[in-house]
Amino acid sequence: MTQAYHVPVMLEASLEALNLGGDGHDGHWMDATFGGGGHSAAILGRLGPGGRLFGFDQDPDAAANALTDERFTLVPANFRFAPQFLRAHGGLPLRGVLADLGVSSHQFDTPERGFSLRHDGPLDMRMNPGTGPSAAEWLAKVDVQELTKVLARYGEVQRPDRLARALLEAREQGAIDTTGALVRVLTPFAPRGKENKFFAQVFQALRIHINDELGALEDLLTHAVNMLEPGGRLAVMSYHSLEDRLVKHFMRSGNFDDDVQRDLKGQILAPFHPLVRKAIVATDEEMSHNPRARSARLRVAERTTYNP
Repeated sequence: MTQAYHVPVMLEASLEALNLGGDGHDGHWMDATFGGGGHSAAILGRLGPGGRLFGFDQDPDAAANALTDERFTLVPANFRFAPQFLRAHGGLPLRGVLADLGVSSHQFDTPERGFSLRHDGPLDMRMNPGTGPSAAEWLAKVDVQELTKVLARYGEVQRPDRLARALLEAREQGAIDTTGALVRVLTPFAPRGKENKFFAQVFQALRIHINDELGALEDLLTHAVNMLEPGGRLAVMSYHSLEDRLVKHFMRSGNFDDDVQRDLKGQILAPFHPLVRKAIVATDEEMSHNPRARSARLRVAERTTYNP
């Protein structure tokens, strides 16, 4: 891994969350978001000869960071498909799963990927550029109702209906096919003094929709119930409230509505037991060196013996 690709967030806290104190651990482990390989390299450093680590990443660029270790397998796929690949590689059950969600530094810093409003480039936003429509292609065809829903749900934008109509009107004057073109359309609607926050909300909404990020996260959490052995750890790092809420609810209740079920003795019936009440956050020192860590929230839970 190169520092330029991606600086791993809360590295030591992630290892602690996975219960990887000391070294010589065996069993099977999963890094759901391999990226630059920083978390994976640290996990391998704690495993013994009998340990195995499976790294997942749908971004073809991540393959350049593959680790040369016989205990490591890089799977070029979205983590929502983990059960199929792990069964095929004899990787189940798992002792721990780590997921560092969101966009990598490399993706943000590569203009042609279209994730960042800091660079003018093609409005792509796909985690895997070879799959599905780009953000520009989707914007060229979407209707006002669907666009309004996406802006409201995934960006929590104020007056999403007004902005959706403005985007469709601008589309009639020319394609919104670059990040710069999108920002120009958004600028008249940005609250004074909060322009970048507003732009980021819209970019986030489009990105989440294009990649079905929340749907993939729900799949991963649901699959973790059957992938992890009792006592296994699930550690998830999220960067906005939509993700964090899903993780918190599922770890607490085993469902996304946070409907807590109890037995006759009042004990919670759920496949996971949260190990922290409040999400773990980065230290001030890490935040000063790695700005991406400022919004990171790490939650960790242990697999119980309950099977829903």
